[in-house]
Amino acid sequence: MLSNSVNTNVGAMVALQNLNATNTELSQAQSRINTGKKVATAKDNGAIWAIAQTQRGTSMALNAVRDSLDRGRSTIDVAVAAGESVSDLLIQMKEKALAASDTTLDSTSRSALNEDFKALRDQIAKAVSNADFNGTNLIKTGATALAAIANADGSSKLTVAAEVMALGGSIVTVAAAGSIGTSTLAAAMITTVNTSITNANAALARLGTKSKAFDLHTAFIGKLQDSLDAGVGNLVDADLAKESAKLQALQTKQQLGIQALSIANSSTQSLLSLFQ
Repeated sequence: MLSNSVNTNVGAMVALQNLNATNTELSQAQSRINTGKKVATAKDNGAIWAIAQTQRGTSMALNAVRDSLDRGRSTIDVAVAAGESVSDLLIQMKEKALAASDTTLDSTSRSALNEDFKALRDQIAKAVSNADFNGTNLIKTGATALAAIANADGSSKLTVAAEVMALGGSIVTVAAAGSIGTSTLAAAMITTVNTSITNANAALARLGTKSKAFDLHTAFIGKLQDSLDAGVGNLVDADLAKESAKLQALQTKQQLGIQALSIANSSTQSLLSLFQ
């Protein structure tokens, strides 16, 4: 019978198989505790690892989306700040034009008002030309629409139309050489400036709405990224309390397996007594 064979120790073979299985489980539990993950590599669970890796890629891509949105929002905010300055300057220009339309003014006073008016006019040009962020200016002549990445694959964009507030344009209709040197010019300028103020305020309202949209979408992207990261965690993270309890059980099982193997290996020694 094999049970009394010195060539084949079935008991030791079974004990060794059980001990090897325990050691494999123990190694797995230790790996999960060390990494904090139940699926750390494709070898652990190929399907789950692939799903988690895809979601990690999406989450990382959303970092680029947030960067693009942040740059876009900053560009809009710079344009809004410059536009508000333009609106304020136009209001001051209206005051100068109204004062200069008074036919009772002497030439000295009219000349002083005209110089103030031209200084304000030129300041509009400076404000518009300096409204750059990261090389983009939404309110200067020749400005083009801004398009920020809105999703992880770049297929969706948040766009902002240019609002050109340069002198002599469709929004600020005051000419680059506009003046209030005479009461007639001043009277005509009042209408021009009023139109410019109305147009500039409407443009600022549009830019403000777009800036708010960027804020809302940035907040959404942050929440989406958090949800993706939590989902990946649910797929691959280990339950450390469970793994700790399992580790202790496996360590005990390992010690018992070693004892069982030792007993099985010593069983053949009893056969020597039959020959004494």
